Amino acid sequence: MSIVSFIFVTIKKSDYMSPDSEYTETHENKIYATLDKLGIAYQSLHHPAIMTMEEGAKIAQKLGCTSCKSLFLTNKQQEYFMLLLPANKKLKTKELAGQIGSSHLSFASEKAMENLLCTFPGAVSILGLIYDKENKVQLLIDKEILESTYIGCHPCVNTCSLKIRLEDILKILLPEISHQNFNIVSYNPKLRSRTFCKKNEHLS
Repeated sequence: MSIVSFIFVTIKKSDYMSPDSEYTETHENKIYATLDKLGIAYQSLHHPAIMTMEEGAKIAQKLGCTSCKSLFLTNKQQEYFMLLLPANKKLKTKELAGQIGSSHLSFASEKAMENLLCTFPGAVSILGLIYDKENKVQLLIDKEILESTYIGCHPCVNTCSLKIRLEDILKILLPEISHQNFNIVSYNPKLRSRTFCKKNEHLS
């Protein structure tokens, strides 16, 4: 059975500011154009803006998919990371920082999000790496995500979700945008085991 992973992130409604519609439409359309150019098939679902985990869960249910988080992080050295994490896992910044050899991690600013990923809180996804031309964002993928057949991504807006085959993202999209060397991370809260991190190897 195919597993679809839906990626979303929670934001506070009081902190949310709707971006300019022309701005977001331009970047959203570039996402579609890039996928079409690379021959990557996708299925789109338009919906009201996702503002909370609960709303995201409802969309995930409609898609018949499991839920994941897409988190944009940084450290004191202003290095940036995008973490794809299963929704049932809590972010353990100390453990994650230790396994990737980083100083203390925290959420990156909205300004950095806009400058590097051309997106805003609530719409972060792996597709935003298309705009990271200088490779300033390091991609981290939890090991469990790699067990999915399909992954759900926002096209830089939180009013639409795309269902894309994970293999196409790993083997076609990431190499095209020079992000194929991502780190695979893992943490088992039940066993309280140490996390591990390893560089992605070529997937056959």
